[in-house]
Formats: sequence, C-alpha cells, structure tokens
Amino acid sequence: MTNVTLRDIAHARAGDKGDNSIILVAPYGSEDLTTVAAALDVTAVASHFDMPVENVTVTIHPTLRAATVVLRGRLQGGVTRSLTIDPHGKTLAAHLLELPLSASSCKGAPLPDRS
Repeated sequence: MTNVTLRDIAHARAGDKGDNSIILVAPYGSEDLTTVAAALDVTAVASHFDMPVENVTVTIHPTLRAATVVLRGRLQGGVTRSLTIDPHGKTLAAHLLELPLSASSCKGAPLPDRS
C-alpha cells in the first residue's frame, strides 16, 4: 500500500474566530467517517501541529458526516494582530489533510487501498 493521508479520503475548510482556527473535515464518502474520526485523535492532531493537546478539540458530527477540529491559540493573535503570512489559517486545513493514515492510527477502521 502506498502512503495514505487524510487528503485521500476527506476534504477540509477552515475558518477562524479570534485566535482560534476551526477546521471542518468531511470525508468524500460517508463510509469513511469512521476512519476520519479514528484518524483525528486529539493527540495525533496536536502532534501534527506541534501544539499542546489541551489546545486541540475534535468533535465528530455523525449527522453531518463530518468533524470539526478547533486549534486554540494557533493564529498568534488573530486576523487583525497576527504577523504571519496566513493570518486566517487557511493553510492549516491543507496541513491537516497531510495527516498520515495507518492501521494503528485509525484504530482498525478501514483504510482505502490506493495502491
């Protein structure tokens, strides 16, 4: 199997509220929601963004077939105060989609075969 990332099974949209980045992750197919939910483990997401675990919240929304990831304090002051190139944090959604998927990280949920 080739390297599989979250991007292979889901898309994402980002928004912001003050200093927080809010990312919606939605699988392309509803059958992949279990895999997305398993991959978006708070510890894995925090490590992927090099953030403290307590600054990350992941909420799965089964009715919407999507998840929200909140990264508190990630925007370094928010849109009007941040000196970063991307003060809205739109590239954070793209970075999240690079989260690698593996059988262990997905806790047994099915992985797509992309070989």
